[in-house]
Amino acid sequence: MNKIPQSLIDSLHGVPGFDEAGFTQAHLQPAVTSIRLHPVKQSKAFADNVQVPWCPQGRYLVERPVFTLDPLYHAGAYYVQEASSMLLHYLLKQVLPTNENLRVLDLCAAPGGKSTLIASLLDESSLLISNEVIRTRASILEENMTRWGYMNSWVTSNDPAVFGKVPGYFDVIVVDAPCSGSGLFRKDARAIDEWSEANVQLCSGRQQRILADVWPALKENGVLIYATCSFSQQEDEEILDWLGGKFEVETINVQILEEWGIVEVNSSRHGISGYRCFPGKAKGEGFFIAALRKKESADNIRFAKSKSENDKKIAQQASFLFKGQEPVFLQLDKETHIAIIPQHEADLQLLRKSFFLRKAGLQTGMPAAKEWIPAHDTALGIALADTISSIDVNREQALRFLKKEEMDTVAAKGWHVVKYEGLGLGWVKSLGNRMNNYLPKHWKIRMNIDEE
Repeated sequence: MNKIPQSLIDSLHGVPGFDEAGFTQAHLQPAVTSIRLHPVKQSKAFADNVQVPWCPQGRYLVERPVFTLDPLYHAGAYYVQEASSMLLHYLLKQVLPTNENLRVLDLCAAPGGKSTLIASLLDESSLLISNEVIRTRASILEENMTRWGYMNSWVTSNDPAVFGKVPGYFDVIVVDAPCSGSGLFRKDARAIDEWSEANVQLCSGRQQRILADVWPALKENGVLIYATCSFSQQEDEEILDWLGGKFEVETINVQILEEWGIVEVNSSRHGISGYRCFPGKAKGEGFFIAALRKKESADNIRFAKSKSENDKKIAQQASFLFKGQEPVFLQLDKETHIAIIPQHEADLQLLRKSFFLRKAGLQTGMPAAKEWIPAHDTALGIALADTISSIDVNREQALRFLKKEEMDTVAAKGWHVVKYEGLGLGWVKSLGNRMNNYLPKHWKIRMNIDEE
């Protein structure tokens, strides 16, 4: 373990809850490994492990397995997420009176830990927009949201300033801001080498710019969740004071149980509450989070009246894929057919005018001469119809499928979902004498599955 910068330790003296000896000792210990279970894709994996106290689906692991070689990870049975950041679950449950008919933005969403958590909390009537401005990171975000399988979770890739084009649109905005990363020292030794006081100041300025850019998109009385993985007050309490000085806000207090080891703090000028996790006190890594309410008027976005774009021909061909309420079927672009929840069609028509939508609803596939070719999204979606033919595989067969190798299973001609422990991994098509593997090339495992 590299040595913690002395300038960071010096800056934390006087910060509530900071104990230099305990802090230093904690950083001599390995990072805590934790995962969060999918609430719908029921799996026995890790179900008996110790629960993260502030998140019912969170579980601590005794050791870190090779997740790449676990088919359940690829099926979206769980998400590998740092335990402290799961505190978002507790805050949202405390501050939101309902999970229905909400529009939620996760502004800096990659790789997807907080977005998959938010998606798990929302009713299907709500809409989650997960945004990541860096395109390479947005690709990872899109894959993780596809694994999670929710039709009401969309992915955009836009600069925060673009969200000013939809004033008063969101009920909740989560900003897990880019930061200096001091809370990640145990997880990533490179974070120590990259940390500096100058970078703290740089990040503070960037955080202010991001918040100012996205603020108009939040409704009056809407909730802003601000979070970092930094210990530095310049990126935490001082940002809260900056918000309190620039905008009309109201702090939202939540009751944190003492035994959790999470430290409640208040910003010096405006008394805005925040919650900080120190390794060694809370069982997790360094993290800071706060909830505020917007107490100033906001412009309200107007939805233009327009006809439904539901493609009835596509609906006839692709509706067999889904259970429950029939979605709206339409084309996002020339090559992308999607299914969305009907009440979100107006949102799609609004957002596609100004935003780069990487993912909206679930991709359904493509029409062919005599059949519908299903998309990978549908195999991982929680709305996949129970009537779809499936092939149950063991772990070795699942990994071979995920390597995009040929299947040695025999099945009737046609399309089948490959399932491991009841959860979909992707599609195969049986031609009678052989099986074609339709796992997308960029999804395949490249690790040697014979060596663990």
